[in-house]
Amino acid sequence: MAQREIPEHYLDEYGHILAEVSSTGRRLTRDELESRRSLGEQAAEDGHGLRALVRAHLAATRAALPNLPKITGRVDSVLAAVEQAVDAFAEGHERAQRLAVRQEEAARREFIDDLLYGRSDLGRLAERAKHFGLLLSQAHAVAVAEGPAAYDDTDPVTRRVERALISRFGDRRILLTTKEGRLVCVAPGDQADVLTHFAQQAYAAVGGGRTAIGRSHSGAGGVVHSYEEALSALDLAERMNLGDALLRAADLLVFPVLTRDRQAMSDLVSSTLGPLRQARGGAEPLLETLTAYFDSGCVSAEAARRLSLSVRALTYRLHRIHQLTGSDPAEPMHRYTLQTAVIGARLLDWPGNEI
Repeated sequence: MAQREIPEHYLDEYGHILAEVSSTGRRLTRDELESRRSLGEQAAEDGHGLRALVRAHLAATRAALPNLPKITGRVDSVLAAVEQAVDAFAEGHERAQRLAVRQEEAARREFIDDLLYGRSDLGRLAERAKHFGLLLSQAHAVAVAEGPAAYDDTDPVTRRVERALISRFGDRRILLTTKEGRLVCVAPGDQADVLTHFAQQAYAAVGGGRTAIGRSHSGAGGVVHSYEEALSALDLAERMNLGDALLRAADLLVFPVLTRDRQAMSDLVSSTLGPLRQARGGAEPLLETLTAYFDSGCVSAEAARRLSLSVRALTYRLHRIHQLTGSDPAEPMHRYTLQTAVIGARLLDWPGNEI
């Protein structure tokens, strides 16, 4: 492949500088060094690679050597000038590259903020999304992973997860980023395997943690919707003390339904579980018993094991609950009311939080 030709103006005054150095043995002036830096920046902005630019300087040096006056005895001075000039040129080139990277990072962060918060004109947002590999006309789903620490885009954990996704899926229009210390992955809605793999890799990278996956939704607004669902699932898992490492918003839809009428749920909790406050030790131990009983599928032996109780002690507690509330956990109709009230208590942080 033919190499891209380097325009001569990037070597402006270079030959003249070498000629003066060979005559006087002086070093480059501050203005000359700054001019080299400016030319390096311009070359970087014009898309020229540093290796080709260094080769051009060396070729220009080789071409100028036979014509330099009094070079005998001043070879070291000329070589030092070449070193100064190339170093200043490279510094300017790298400075422009760093600035371009920072600008790209700033643009990426602004886009992500707009995407996940639903800001900006949707048409403009869709155009910007193409630059980052997303087609917002399609449906997308969002997974959010959190661990014991906060992570940003430069964190080794983020880079490890990103490498794992690229290695497995290549270019599948996946966006991996961070937001408020959490890892966020946006993928096409029909590629659930991507988000599942993301969850597995995030869990391995942080040594635990939890990932929530929102449902697939169409359009730019769909990304926001899925992201909010994932955040809600994480919040729900925290409040409900769910032990699952992977949560799917689609599996948790019953909880928003239960809490949609907060006052009705508060009334149910108070009327159904309020009498447990009369128990010795308060309501917490008996509420914990009901939670373990329902979470274990109403299997007394398993519930007792989870609570580190004997089956006899668990049976006594269930009997005491029946006495206080009038509802028998073993009776199907009573069980439904009690279980719904227990879920409501966990969602409302009762009895720790007055309702």
